[in-house]
Amino acid sequence: MSKISLIIEREYLSRVRKKSFIIMSILGPILFAALMVIPAWLATLEDDEAKVIAVIDNTGLYSEQIEDTELLKFEFLSDQEEEKIRENFPESGYYAFLVISDNLLNNKSAIRLYSDSQVTMDVKDHIERSLTQHLKDARLRSYDISGLPDIISELENIDVDISTVKIGTDGTEKQSSAELTMIISMAFAFISYMFIFIYGSQVMRGVMEEKTSRIVEVIVSSVRPFQLMMGKIIGLAMVALTQILLWVVLTILIVTGVKSVFFENSPMPDRAQAQVEMMQSIEAGEETAQAVPGFNFDKTMEMVRSLEPMKTLLLFLFYFFGGYLLYSALFAAVGAAIDHESDQQQFMLPITIPIIIALYVAMITFRNPQSDIVFWFSIIPLTSPVVMMARIPFQVPLWELLLSMTLLVAGFIFTTWLAGKIYRTGILMYGKKVDYKELWKWLRYSDK
Repeated sequence: MSKISLIIEREYLSRVRKKSFIIMSILGPILFAALMVIPAWLATLEDDEAKVIAVIDNTGLYSEQIEDTELLKFEFLSDQEEEKIRENFPESGYYAFLVISDNLLNNKSAIRLYSDSQVTMDVKDHIERSLTQHLKDARLRSYDISGLPDIISELENIDVDISTVKIGTDGTEKQSSAELTMIISMAFAFISYMFIFIYGSQVMRGVMEEKTSRIVEVIVSSVRPFQLMMGKIIGLAMVALTQILLWVVLTILIVTGVKSVFFENSPMPDRAQAQVEMMQSIEAGEETAQAVPGFNFDKTMEMVRSLEPMKTLLLFLFYFFGGYLLYSALFAAVGAAIDHESDQQQFMLPITIPIIIALYVAMITFRNPQSDIVFWFSIIPLTSPVVMMARIPFQVPLWELLLSMTLLVAGFIFTTWLAGKIYRTGILMYGKKVDYKELWKWLRYSDK
């Protein structure tokens, strides 16, 4: 055991001291922080320049039907002024001019918005909304039915909002959310897939580096190949955890620092200020129904608690490590069997197919988490780290969970044993083209 711990220490220290590790540990949080800070910064750059738009209505049907806003002003002009504005638009002082040439109820394309530059979506959308509402009202009035607009308005406001409630074994009720459960299900499945594949493939590259540089010949003179493989797998797992922890801590520090320096005292537009106030009220645990219509903080937190976040987090860690260890053993065997990266495709395909299929099965889990295909793929060790994480928010029966966890541990032990046989033969073999027939021979040699 002391030799494995020495290998773990060597793998860990040699990798965390690399420039690539240090650069990515710094660059990663900067990129993550940018993804959170830049949208907030862009919100402070809202266009606050007032725009005046001339409206030339040749039909006379839409006079004053486009409402002014704080930043958009509309001036309705006579059709005689259209030619004058066209000829001298840059000197006119208008941001754009709108021409309505026909009744829009009969010809919806009889409207043009002219400008010497591309108009913004806000301007276009505001004009369309205003005229669309006016045309709807005009169409309703043409039916000459008393109270029809009010009836239509009432019908548009009719909807059904189903609240989902989970009943416990003791009869207690907890508010739940099908939408929130679906989002969390897909997030856990995708994160499990991404981390298992990324960090598992790092083990393969690490084994290949030592084999091609012939360093491994010196190492195996002091330790058994199996101990070397296990030390490398666990050491790289610790490197991955260290980098993830650094990313989380540094991202929080960067975001907090940027917020305090650049956003604490800077003026914000109304929309951005409203977003900040809403987030502050959420952080304080206050009721946010007034800030966001229809949003209830206490109700949302009750939905989150119904998913048992601590239990879910612990299961995520178990399946993440279980899946990582299982696939890392297989990746290590591939790395030991080949001399060049160009040879890895034939051996990588059988390893990657199960985890890719697992991701596809996870995508249908939220529609039918108790289906036979979802059940079996959440039990099979090669796919359970992804599929079971997609099922957990839907309350998996305890016996299924225990069976899946037991088989995952057994799967890791079996793949480690299998990979160990390939590893101790292939790690010292150079210059020979390896195929599946050759791997089978290595397994038989190991049994003798």
